[in-house]
Amino acid sequence: MWVIPAFVSALLLGFYDVAKKRALADNAVLPVLLLNTLFSSFIFLPVIIASALGAGWLDDTPFAIGKGSLNDHVLVMGKAVLVLSSWIFGYIGLKHLPLTIAGPINATRPVMTLVGAMLIFGERLNGWQWAGVVFAIFSLFLLSRSSRKEGVDFAHNKWILCIAIAAVLGACSGLYDRHLMHSLRPMFVQGWYTLYQAVLMSATVAVLWLPKRGEENKKFRWSWAIPLISIFLSCADVAYLYALSNPDAMISVVSMIRRSSVIVSFSCGAILFHEKNLRAKAVDLALIFVGMIFLYIGSRQ
Repeated sequence: MWVIPAFVSALLLGFYDVAKKRALADNAVLPVLLLNTLFSSFIFLPVIIASALGAGWLDDTPFAIGKGSLNDHVLVMGKAVLVLSSWIFGYIGLKHLPLTIAGPINATRPVMTLVGAMLIFGERLNGWQWAGVVFAIFSLFLLSRSSRKEGVDFAHNKWILCIAIAAVLGACSGLYDRHLMHSLRPMFVQGWYTLYQAVLMSATVAVLWLPKRGEENKKFRWSWAIPLISIFLSCADVAYLYALSNPDAMISVVSMIRRSSVIVSFSCGAILFHEKNLRAKAVDLALIFVGMIFLYIGSRQ
């Protein structure tokens, strides 16, 4: 059933957000993101090499990649550009915002995916699923009000803008993923896009970060949370793509389920990072959680 891997992906994404927040503390954003892409590519590189060498034993396993045509690789490169652009804005915003604010904002990303899914793929939601969407939208409104107590004005804060841009690009990536899963294997997309990301990010760091690495706010500090980012994200993405590879999967529902990762990130923001104004934010989180329940019920209809 495609809903189960979607929820597994959500759980892993929550730990991914926590690892990101820990790694970005007093750290330069671009080299952290570069290492994330490099570690992710190392995870899938052995399978890519084995497939290139004609390892037939992979053909009947979930790790089968296949070679793919030039057009297939161009399509995957497009995904790499979309995701990397979203990550750059998202990492910058997350570094400067509490996890208990950034997480719920990201949790509303599927609302944009929903609009795109309805316009592009003709998906239609039932009553339970619409109720879940309404709860998610209302939770964002409440979050914008409660965040003012921490001096974060949604309308005039550049870090909120970064998170918003990341959310829009992420929604576009989700719709693009649904398109890719119509013709490509999940592991082909996952393996090659991580490799292309590492190449693109290496060029970005060489141009934008290396010349300024001596500046105080550009200094890089190693953290063991950095490899955890790649591990959690890679596992979450594999579960996500396998959910989408099911012909009955709805990208609008899968995307919304994935955003329930905020439950994990919110809890860790409170426990590990001792963030403030938790009572008001907890109400927002509760509404999101109720929305996830409605979406799950709707997917079983």
